[in-house]
Amino acid sequence: MRNILFTVLLASAMGGYAQDMRLTVKAGAYARTNTLVSYKTDKALPTGKAWKLEEVTAGKKESVPVQMDDAGVITWVMRGTTASGAQREYRLYAGKPAARGLMRAEVSSAGISLKQNQKPILQYNTAIVDPPVGTDTVYRRSGFIHPLWAPNGVVLTAIFPKSGHAHHMGIWSPWTHTRFEGKVTDFWNVHKKEGKVFYAGTEAVAGGDVWCGFRVKQEQVAYPAPGQAKVAIAETYSVKAYEATSNGTRRLWDMRTDFSSPSDSGITLLQYRYGGGFGLRTTPYFTSKTSQVLTSEGHTRKNADSTRARWVMITGKAPEGEAGLLIMNAPDNFDSPEPLRVWPEDMDGGELMLNYSPTKMKTWQLVHGNVYTLKYRVMVYSGRLTAEEAEAVWRDYAYPPEVVLSRH
Repeated sequence: MRNILFTVLLASAMGGYAQDMRLTVKAGAYARTNTLVSYKTDKALPTGKAWKLEEVTAGKKESVPVQMDDAGVITWVMRGTTASGAQREYRLYAGKPAARGLMRAEVSSAGISLKQNQKPILQYNTAIVDPPVGTDTVYRRSGFIHPLWAPNGVVLTAIFPKSGHAHHMGIWSPWTHTRFEGKVTDFWNVHKKEGKVFYAGTEAVAGGDVWCGFRVKQEQVAYPAPGQAKVAIAETYSVKAYEATSNGTRRLWDMRTDFSSPSDSGITLLQYRYGGGFGLRTTPYFTSKTSQVLTSEGHTRKNADSTRARWVMITGKAPEGEAGLLIMNAPDNFDSPEPLRVWPEDMDGGELMLNYSPTKMKTWQLVHGNVYTLKYRVMVYSGRLTAEEAEAVWRDYAYPPEVVLSRH
């Protein structure tokens, strides 16, 4: 279903309604800077109302943008720097619905575009995208993110790269080496004609004051024999992009995939050197001479391949300027911190493909009837990010501030 906001007013789906709630946010062991804060309320709102938030400091009140999703989770940005051990006080209450926020999700025949005002953030492609003229039509694809923009306008991703590997599609995550119903099946290397990933329908799109996003269905389809197609993995793919911070130079977005196998026999994701997780083909401007890779463990492009990393940072230069992205895998992901596949510096003229692959070092058996989840957070940024800043962003993701309901 298209154009369904999952920032809805839960007027009847949840418990009783409270006029006023006081929330205390505790920084905990780490200093926090422009940190995302989330709290799940079990309270409902009457028709025609919306949640409002204000910070209370020494008797002074300051309005703070806040947004709720369809699970009852409210999110806001705790702006500025909060010292470790410190806490901040907020009042959550019902107010008049505001006009449509700055964060927008726009649906077109091509896909779903996320924007802050009119500034593009990323596009998820729902339509089948044809490869360049002269390229085998086997590479036609949907169900991937491209372009992904840095705040300064640098396009960070590439599709159908001219240097080779035409199956690389911006940000995508098909599994490479699997066993499905007794047959080894590859959903990544589509030229083998064993399988492919497709967009399979939109569940929700949303915009608001703090974030915009979407939730779609994807299918990893196997071709067991000529003329046959069977869904091997059914996915619910969700993305939320948040308002830019640090004077518009940094932006976070979250990606989550919930997936299962419709087959009675399930599917085995076999150990292999790449596949699944978070696949990335960067802009051709990011080469071994114009970009740098750094992981949480201090590895670079020269030695990061087959190492584990809580986060990996890519910074490079393009005609629009210097920019990059920091990719983090969630601590509760399979075999986290996930291993990396990082291309050597001499691949495709020095261009970069990077993959967080949870099955790079061990096999993962998906049992029919079970649902599995992978989560990633990405920060895109203009200019550069230091290793210390990257580590602080990771801590916010892995160890978020505690939110306590102090009183009604």
